[in-house]
Amino acid sequence: MDFTRHRRPSAFALLALAVAIMAAGVAGFLQEMRGGGLVLLARVTEHVVLLGWLTLAALLGALLLGLAKSVLRLVLCSVLLVLGIPFLLLVGLLSALAGPSEETKNLAAPGRDDRRLVVEEGAAMIDPLWYVYVHEGTWPLQRRWAVGRFNGDDPHNELREAVWTAPDRIRLTTGEGEVHEVTLTPGGRPDRVVSAGW
Repeated sequence: MDFTRHRRPSAFALLALAVAIMAAGVAGFLQEMRGGGLVLLARVTEHVVLLGWLTLAALLGALLLGLAKSVLRLVLCSVLLVLGIPFLLLVGLLSALAGPSEETKNLAAPGRDDRRLVVEEGAAMIDPLWYVYVHEGTWPLQRRWAVGRFNGDDPHNELREAVWTAPDRIRLTTGEGEVHEVTLTPGGRPDRVVSAGW
């Protein structure tokens, strides 16, 4: 069987895979910055280290299959490995220090199954962190809006309570008893994002 005629299409497919993975990561990051992004894409981009390794492997495969000149192939693969591996190890270390976040609350809005209040807890080294979101819609087109973020390095900034007070209103209470009311638009966007300790 002649494998040489399949080399270029395979290299192109691996390159397309690497570009798709990178595009998904960038899109997830950008939509998280502005809010209202797809929950599905946010879940995928939580695995940034795995996405990075997959991208590196796909790029290496594309180079090995796509380039005919062995010297150029060796040089480009070496450069990719020398730059890529330390970068991914650094990203992995930073991810490990930040710690994964875990969903600790998921409450439907009163009278609405398509709107949920979600609280995720994580840590920055030893400081507890809370992230509060509203998920609007149904899977796979469910969107996520940030409602609050709390850094518990000071007990006064801890998130004590996150509850619905109406189908379009959320009450957030901090450790010092400060109460924040957040109102949602019909599309689920909050009128503000509460931040304590950041």
